[in-house]
Amino acid sequence: MRAAGNLISLDLGSSGGRLHLGELSTDGRLSIEPVAAFHNGPVQLGSRWYWDILQVWSSLGEALATVSGRLDGPATLGIDSFGVDYLLTDSGDHIVAGPRHMRDPRTRGRVEAAYAVVPRDELYRRTGSMEIEINTLFQLLADRRDQPWLSDVAASLYLMPDYLGHLLTGRRYSEISIASTSELVDPRRRDWDRELIERFGLSPRLFPPIVESGTIVGPVRSSEALRLGLAVPVDVVAVASHDTASAAAAVPYDEASAAAFISLGTWSLVGRERPEPDLSDRSFHLNFTNECGVAGRTVHHKIQAGLWLAQEVRRLVGRDDPAFDFAAFEASAAAQPPLGFVFDADAPEFRDPPDMVAAIRGWFVERGLSAPESRAELARAIYDSLALSYVDTIADIERLTGDRVEVIHVVGGGAAIPTLLQAIADATGRRVVAGPVEATVIGNIIAQLVARRGLADFEAGRALVARSVRLATYTPSRHDVWQDAYRHLAGHAGPLPLRRAVAN
Repeated sequence: MRAAGNLISLDLGSSGGRLHLGELSTDGRLSIEPVAAFHNGPVQLGSRWYWDILQVWSSLGEALATVSGRLDGPATLGIDSFGVDYLLTDSGDHIVAGPRHMRDPRTRGRVEAAYAVVPRDELYRRTGSMEIEINTLFQLLADRRDQPWLSDVAASLYLMPDYLGHLLTGRRYSEISIASTSELVDPRRRDWDRELIERFGLSPRLFPPIVESGTIVGPVRSSEALRLGLAVPVDVVAVASHDTASAAAAVPYDEASAAAFISLGTWSLVGRERPEPDLSDRSFHLNFTNECGVAGRTVHHKIQAGLWLAQEVRRLVGRDDPAFDFAAFEASAAAQPPLGFVFDADAPEFRDPPDMVAAIRGWFVERGLSAPESRAELARAIYDSLALSYVDTIADIERLTGDRVEVIHVVGGGAAIPTLLQAIADATGRRVVAGPVEATVIGNIIAQLVARRGLADFEAGRALVARSVRLATYTPSRHDVWQDAYRHLAGHAGPLPLRRAVAN
């Protein structure tokens, strides 16, 4: 391990982008510092939804210009983002189709249309992707139906972080983790499934060469460096470019314990890292996805409800009480006794309701149950219900692997919520280790360090996280009471989770 600085991480989320600077000190600890942030979000044009790629590019440039004065030597830049969404360019590198937002309604009905070409079970055996109608495959099929002329002019398809890297370097590539969100990658060979692509009537020429996480793509072009005021050389690194894979790369596993992880943010991603994909019928029927992670490993996980429920309740209550921020939400939940109200957090009515408060209360009313009324009762109900939603998934992981999960590592924003973390320990009966909160940023920087040979490999990166981040441990208590609550909920709602969550 060698000291290293000038590590620039861009994490592009669905609501904003964040630029961090990282440094590996001589005593073998990693530090990160936020240096810039900008807004991101969908733009509606009629019935269609887009990402504003021009605004993202402009904001990235401003952020890099801001950080340029902080760089005291050669630097690297890693970019990660949400998956599945893409844009198309022609042979002259001009945009011919801007990136549509993943929730654009054009994909409705495309899942069944795809299965008419390749049966559902075969598609899973080939790609290991869970069924989500927003996947790149279904978006491309919708484009072919609605804009068939695109196939005549499009020469390259870029997923979001790959396109930003392309603009900076001029290189044409796709990093493996972000490519695997497309439902067009063979996770065993870790490459595009070109036969599958042709069966769907798509052109293999669209798809750039795949590179592994931790690959130096190339330097920022001189014209861009001049425009941004970059006085030092900056190499773009293909980090684990899907934010899920970056977060998974930062989980500080203790190899002595059989562990699962929950990447807990707007959504919950619950799973386990595996040396190879699980393309079995059981994994298929349980709707787990096989994402290509770092170091040739597979991030085998299920997508479930997450802090979206809390974010929406806070937003609605905040209209009348701006002081009801995250800290107030957490304090009100902590002041409530557990298990007063529990509901099926994965029920479809909570995916995108116009009023989350009404949706939660309505769930209870429809079943003839008392509903949470106060904001504190709502907050506690969300935390307890999320915790109970993980019980079945942890059991599914154990059935798939044949090993008991001893420890659950929670990373992401949820790792900063003690009430929720204790609830997860109590509901699952497992020890919970929380941290890091900024797992995606740290995983991004670990990949840069591997590329720069500041770290020997990604396993050394996990050890670095354990040394650098203060981790909190939660042990289960009164698990029998939580088991009773789980059975009570199952009696009203059926096995948990009831239905598949549709999310990125």
